[in-house]
Amino acid sequence: MAFKIESLSFKNGDMIPKKYTCDGEEVSPPLKWTDAPPGTKSFALVCDDPDAPMITWIHWVICLIPGGTSELIEGVARKDVADSGIVQGMNSGRKTGYSGPCPPGRSRHRYFFRLYALDAELALRPRATRHDLDKAMRGHVLGQAEVMGVYGR
Repeated sequence: MAFKIESLSFKNGDMIPKKYTCDGEEVSPPLKWTDAPPGTKSFALVCDDPDAPMITWIHWVICLIPGGTSELIEGVARKDVADSGIVQGMNSGRKTGYSGPCPPGRSRHRYFFRLYALDAELALRPRATRHDLDKAMRGHVLGQAEVMGVYGR
């Protein structure tokens, strides 16, 4: 079996429900994964929007998800250290935690939730950036899984 992540609220390539966007409650969607590579000690997750104007907009950065974990519940609290010691980084809006899809105008954007299986527990502090996470993960990634949803008004 291959390392796989899915959302319990939308299928890969489908529309993200309004509830998880800036037009709704803006809570994080539930995510579940299976078949992590052997030797996984922790996970990190990034959600980004490569269709944003000018830069890839980072919507969520998380690390230190314990290796025995297989899901994130809906509505992970927007605090530096969430349940089970999960450390949340800073999104492009310079806030901690999840920032829901919010494409400008009538455009439709893609939102990638990428989960990384790691052979170590990264020494990252709360409010770390995507750049900080990428740097810390070098040489530690055992596998990567992703699910993509779209949203537009």
